Amino acid sequence: MPSLTSLIGRTPLVRLEHAHYKRVELWAKLEYLNPGGAVKDRAALAIIEDGERRGLLSREKVLLDATSGNTGIAYAMIGASRGYKVELVMPKNVSEERKRIVLAYGATVHYSSPFEGSDGAIRLARALAAERPGRYFYADQYNNEANWRMHYRTTGPELWRQTKGRITHFVACVGTSGTLMGTGRRLRKFNPRVRIVEVQPEESLHGIEGVKHMASSLVPGIYDPAFADELVSVKTEDAYEMTRLLARMGFFVGYSAGAALKASLRVAARAEAGVIVMIFPDSGERYLSTHLWEEGDDLFVTRPRR
Repeated sequence: MPSLTSLIGRTPLVRLEHAHYKRVELWAKLEYLNPGGAVKDRAALAIIEDGERRGLLSREKVLLDATSGNTGIAYAMIGASRGYKVELVMPKNVSEERKRIVLAYGATVHYSSPFEGSDGAIRLARALAAERPGRYFYADQYNNEANWRMHYRTTGPELWRQTKGRITHFVACVGTSGTLMGTGRRLRKFNPRVRIVEVQPEESLHGIEGVKHMASSLVPGIYDPAFADELVSVKTEDAYEMTRLLARMGFFVGYSAGAALKASLRVAARAEAGVIVMIFPDSGERYLSTHLWEEGDDLFVTRPRR
């Protein structure tokens, strides 16, 4: 009988049939089909199990971490299934859906300044942990090695098997950077010629939740700025446009998937041939209350046929 956490990982890889660039294939790893609805299920599970093994996490402790939403949802889901108390620090301006989901799982939420993004949440989480060190297991996803190692153990081998070793480019947005660092390291071990493409917002003030503009942010300890072969910067508007386009292709995903597609299209336009794999981290259902899906956007206006 499978447990809830045993369903994490082994997500599908599907080809984007509508996108054609010469002899380049575009593929998407559908991480929003994890039981908690996001790629962060992987890291959260690894961090919790590492804490258990090291004796840092027990039912007498409260799991605490900063999150822009998805890792917090995963902590709350796994915590509910294993009987752990969970407290999360989230920027007050994260989508309403994310707030409601973590509360539904029974987590306690502390809201940080909406003007400081994920960095403000990190600072507040650190302060709470320092005030009451005996109360908390501070998971610290941005600096926890278990984060990227989970992707090294799982996501990388999955992509290698699913592409039958044909993958030439791996494209991922960076927040904690765990997905990029862990998956990329494993893919390079399989084939050193696989190109690793990092995606960041173009502006320091941006609207792509969960993705960091590293030059203006607290840099995660697990992030290596020299690791990727290429850094592609994406404008918020372009990420939104691609996210809406993906919905019209049947993929109801979040902002970061749109950013990953935009970056992948740029890479494809320069490549003669290849198999480009991108990560679709979460579902568009977590952003329904945001202006991304407001009626009246040009994409949703029905135009008369000529």
